[in-house]
Amino acid sequence: MNDQDQILGVVIGGEARAYPIRILNWHEIVNDQIEKQSLVMTYCPLCGSGMAFQTQDKFGVSGLLYQSDVLLYDRKSESLWSQLMMQAVTGPRAGEHLSQIAVEHTSWKTWLEHHPATTVLSRDTGYVRDYDRNPYSGYESRADTYFPINHHDARLPSKSWVIGLSIANHHKAWSLEYLKKRGSHEILWHGRQLNIEVEGTGIRMSDKGSGKQLPVTRLYWFAWATFHPNTELEK
Repeated sequence: MNDQDQILGVVIGGEARAYPIRILNWHEIVNDQIEKQSLVMTYCPLCGSGMAFQTQDKFGVSGLLYQSDVLLYDRKSESLWSQLMMQAVTGPRAGEHLSQIAVEHTSWKTWLEHHPATTVLSRDTGYVRDYDRNPYSGYESRADTYFPINHHDARLPSKSWVIGLSIANHHKAWSLEYLKKRGSHEILWHGRQLNIEVEGTGIRMSDKGSGKQLPVTRLYWFAWATFHPNTELEK
């Protein structure tokens, strides 16, 4: 691992684990267990969205997309699940929802400084892949998407990085550049006092009252706006 390698990190029961984007770019899903809690870590390279869910189900990549976002399938019922909608969209389990876990999208250096005892997903995956090569090289700098979407929001360039948060059917996004410039701060949003911590590209949001870390998602603006067309935005 290099200091600036990007990872998705979770902490469960005091145990920290990092999932390198270099690996997730190729495989997109990791079925895992930490401290006896089963979870699935998901990453959509086309949306830049890394999200983890607490679930006993085992998931695979369907090879299908909805609004340029990965569609998962559970291996038991073979229902299709939208990552960003966090629910099954077809099959016997259509309408069921997933429970999102807080994930940090940050650099390996920053993660390791906060979690020196972290474990990390090994490159020994059983597959022959060049994990030093990005199969989506150049995609981030393109204005367009590889696949069509049905909503466009010009408030930010489509591939701008944002941090998205949903609480009780309210949706808000903050541009990463805005948060880096403003730094750590507190806000009141829909009756919740939120504590926003900024460290490099790593963003943590928590409920000040409970101290609980909130499940925010870092992703491209086009993806957040497509799934949440009425979103608030701080830029």
